[in-house]
Amino acid sequence: MVVNRDGPILVEGPVEVVDEDGTTTRSDRFVTAICTCRRSRTHPWCDTSHRRRKPAVEPSRSGPDDRERPTGEEGPRP
Repeated sequence: MVVNRDGPILVEGPVEVVDEDGTTTRSDRFVTAICTCRRSRTHPWCDTSHRRRKPAVEPSRSGPDDRERPTGEEGPRP
């Protein structure tokens, strides 16, 4: 099993997943990607929906010109 920080869990061989409601789903693929973001339309299998998630915003290291302007102010920044 391989756990990807921002992606699915990859499991080798045939896989059976038991959902919270007791439903069992099976995959006979050589490697199966199990969704961890819960955005997949084919849950519990990954459909790469995690790729559409926006990356976390990093703290700004820029100067005062990069601050947000008040509403209604138009035109280029000084």
